[in-house]
Amino acid sequence: MHFEPLGGIMNKKTRPTFTPEFRLESAQLVVDQKYSVREAAEAMGVGKSTMDKWVR
Repeated sequence: MHFEPLGGIMNKKTRPTFTPEFRLESAQLVVDQKYSVREAAEAMGVGKSTMDKWVR
């Protein structure tokens, strides 16, 4: 019996990159507009832990 990996050769996943302007705008939702970190992360389409880092 012979098994092939799903999709053939495994591809390395890359992380999305965000501009400094996008990071600042995202963090300002929490700092200036009183969004929760979760709400801001959902609104901007990023993970909660990512948003936590940007707010700090």
